[in-house]
Amino acid sequence: MVSLPHQDPHSLPSPPCLCCRKQKDQFDNLEKHTQWGIDVLEKYIKFVKERTEIELSYAKQLRNLSKKYQPKKNSKEEEEYRYTSTRAFVATLNEMNDYAGQHEVISENMTSLITGELSRYVQELKQERKSHFHDGRKAQQHIETCWKQLEASKRRFERDCKEADRAQQYFEKMDADINVTKADVEKARQQAQLRHQMAEDSKAEYSSTLQKFNSEQHDHYYTHIPNIFQKIQEMEERRIVRIGESMKTFAEVDRQVIPIIGKCLDEITKAAESVDHKNDSQLVIEAYKSGFEPPGDVDFEDFTQPMKRTISESSLSNSRGDGRSEPKFGSKSKGKLWPFIKKNKSPKQQKEPLSHRFNEFMTSKPKIHCFRSLKRGGAGPEDFSNLPPEQRRKKLQQKVDELNRDIQKEMDQRDALTKMKDVYIKNPQMGDAASVDQRLAELGQNIEKLRLEVQKFEGWLAEVEGRLPARTEQPRRQSGLYEAQNPSAVNSCAQDRESPDGSYTEEQSQETGMKVPATDFDDEFDDEEPLPTIGTCKALYTFEGQNEGTISVAEGEMLYVIEEDKGDGWTRIRRNEDEEGYVPTSYVEVYLDKNAKGAMTYI
Repeated sequence: MVSLPHQDPHSLPSPPCLCCRKQKDQFDNLEKHTQWGIDVLEKYIKFVKERTEIELSYAKQLRNLSKKYQPKKNSKEEEEYRYTSTRAFVATLNEMNDYAGQHEVISENMTSLITGELSRYVQELKQERKSHFHDGRKAQQHIETCWKQLEASKRRFERDCKEADRAQQYFEKMDADINVTKADVEKARQQAQLRHQMAEDSKAEYSSTLQKFNSEQHDHYYTHIPNIFQKIQEMEERRIVRIGESMKTFAEVDRQVIPIIGKCLDEITKAAESVDHKNDSQLVIEAYKSGFEPPGDVDFEDFTQPMKRTISESSLSNSRGDGRSEPKFGSKSKGKLWPFIKKNKSPKQQKEPLSHRFNEFMTSKPKIHCFRSLKRGGAGPEDFSNLPPEQRRKKLQQKVDELNRDIQKEMDQRDALTKMKDVYIKNPQMGDAASVDQRLAELGQNIEKLRLEVQKFEGWLAEVEGRLPARTEQPRRQSGLYEAQNPSAVNSCAQDRESPDGSYTEEQSQETGMKVPATDFDDEFDDEEPLPTIGTCKALYTFEGQNEGTISVAEGEMLYVIEEDKGDGWTRIRRNEDEEGYVPTSYVEVYLDKNAKGAMTYI
């Protein structure tokens, strides 16, 4: 009888279904955990990417903010940035621009050092993870296949042993039966021997398969699976280390720009400390200093005395003259009127405070504008006579400097062309020397024109600065250069019927107030019949008559009107028998006689 080989229960493996199930559960757990680790890494990459977008957006907003408040070129705001406070503000804007640049650096470094690197690493990690779990499943399938082979060999060996036992029992039964033939007994014996041989073969095969399985199982559990688990563990540890290093880099990127940001803030602090209130106040004083003399004391007006009448007031009604007093305000000289005066259009009539002076007029030919030269487009007088003295001086000086710079540019071009012409003369093959002659001539004309302009503005500047002598002859309302080139235009102004050749300007503070002496031409008209009075007027402001044909008046003074405004902005008045002249209409309040032709009131 063939029996099963004795086996040590400790040498037999655990039930394969339980081992494989446990192993499979471990692989599933590891697979879930490693996938979770990759998800964490991708989540961190997304976080850093959104941080870089925020940094870029913040930097863009800072740059736009800095650009929005930067001073515009060639604008009025640009002049305001000469003060220390506004310069400090500009410095702050510039530093904020640099500050924004550092946030762009943060974004760029995080993108290159963290987002880009981790994205590549995630792809590599996924491939490595896939490979390790593929090897683990392959090893698991191999051990399961070996176990199935062992089970098949075992079942076959068990079956053959049972068949051998049945064949042995059948042989023994046939051998004991006397009725069975010898041939049947022999046949049963041979069949029993055959079954025993098959059982022995199955036993040998099962033993060999068992040894092979035990070896494979040992290698599986002690070599292959531990190696796979070790690789998965190392992969996971590298992932953890990598995300930690990325977080450290995240902080270092910020830390690297902190010194530069600190310098930006230091520069802002330095700019703030440079603010000088005294300097800014002085700049305001220099910018708006007018140069006017403070007004004198106001004279006492005695209304208890009746207004003195002149012989020529016959056209005035008695009620008009009652209660009027004549303040004591002497004129500097006899008010000679320039004959044959033609009235041109005057500046806009309006009440003006004493600080807003009239632009000086100048005489000229008929149909020639008698104001000082005006800028084209009505931007204001070319000589800036509408400005206070100090401001006018600055503007004139700026104009002179600007013209000098233009002259220097033209001279540089002329010198360059001259050198080019010399080169062409020496080397005719390089170019025609005559080709630059026209341009040289144009530059020469431009330089000459600019020099004439400089002389004109320097003349006005000299008047303002008091370098020229006081006017002792016919007032000159244009530069000496213009009069030298156009003597007829200047002289003809005296022959036409013009309004007085100038009003009170800021230049009076630097002139001596000398009057033009009476000439023989004036004496021919000394015996003219005085014009009749057509009304009275009250001086609203003090007016110093510095020019020929004008008369000085004091604020509040009552005077007689002998010729109303003809549209040129001047009214002819009389103080007494010997003093009469023109004053700006906007400086007086006129009360015309109701009986006078075309009577009206100017306020």
